[in-house]
Amino acid sequence: MLDRKIPLSKKFLNWAVTIGSMLACILAMYTRFPGMTLMGIAPNWLLIWLVAWSVNRPVFLSVMAGIALGLIQDGMTFTDVAVAPTHAIGLAIAGGITSLLQKQRYVQEDFVSIALIVFGMAVIVETAHALQLTWMGTPMDNVWVLQQRIALSSAILSSLWSPAIYFPLSRWWRNFDRKED
Repeated sequence: MLDRKIPLSKKFLNWAVTIGSMLACILAMYTRFPGMTLMGIAPNWLLIWLVAWSVNRPVFLSVMAGIALGLIQDGMTFTDVAVAPTHAIGLAIAGGITSLLQKQRYVQEDFVSIALIVFGMAVIVETAHALQLTWMGTPMDNVWVLQQRIALSSAILSSLWSPAIYFPLSRWWRNFDRKED
C-alpha cells in the first residue's frame, strides 16, 4: 500500500486559500457597495465563511472556528469591551449547529441547502447577540424591535450572497481532498 503524502507546497497553498478567503470576508464586513445593504444592514460575511467551512468539518473544530472568528470580529468592532456583547457566542453556536446538521445528513450540500443554513444561522447569531444585550441591561423593547429588523435583513442578504463564497471554496476544498485521497 502506497502512502501518498501531499507535498508541503500544496498544503501551504490550501492554507493560503483558506486563510486568504477568511481575510477577504473580514475585510468585506466593512465595505458597503451600492445595492448590497438592506435597511442599512450588510451581509454577515464571516457567518457565510463559517458555514461554508463548517459543513464538512468536525463539530469541535467548527465551534473553535466560530469562537476565533467572533473574537476577531469583536476586536475589530468594539471600542469599550466592558459594555459590548461578544460575537463569539453566536458564531460558535452557528458553527457547531452547521457541523451537526451535515453530520446528521438532514441537508444536502447544495446551494439551496447552504442558503437555508446561512439564513437560519444568521437568525441564531443575531438572537444570541440580542440575548446578551438584554442580559447586560439594555431596555428590552429597544433590543427586540431592532433584533427583528437586523436578524431578518442579515439573514436575507447573507443567504443570497452565500453561494458567492460557498461555491468557490467548497469546490477548492473538495478538489484538495480528492487529491489527498
